[in-house]
Amino acid sequence: MTSANMELQKAVYLALSGDAALAAKLGGPNIYDHIPAAAAFPYVTFGQTAVYDWSTDSEVGDEHLFTIHVWARAGGRKQVLEIMELIATRITQAALTLDGHRLINMALQYSQARNDDERDGYHGLLRYRAVTEQA
Repeated sequence: MTSANMELQKAVYLALSGDAALAAKLGGPNIYDHIPAAAAFPYVTFGQTAVYDWSTDSEVGDEHLFTIHVWARAGGRKQVLEIMELIATRITQAALTLDGHRLINMALQYSQARNDDERDGYHGLLRYRAVTEQA
């Protein structure tokens, strides 16, 4: 059985990469786990993940905290906020399927958009919390 964490990231990736409005806003399928050297802005990356045991006496489960990053330059903060809204909407509406696991709940806990001087652009961050159980 694959890990719930990998299944959750795969499900989120599939939901985001299958969203036509998001792809249009990104100028293509610019959603990465590892950023290619020649990646064109704007793009989305998967960030830090943390998994904690959420088991009960009767169920084996995990709590997942994960981040999704949005990077932009020319479009500025407005573009970052628009992409973040598309991501949040898509994740909320998607029926995420995890092989070998059940998604019990998932919610956006935190979002932020800011100027990023190191990358000469703008950076958006969405932090999610999810709970999964073995199927």
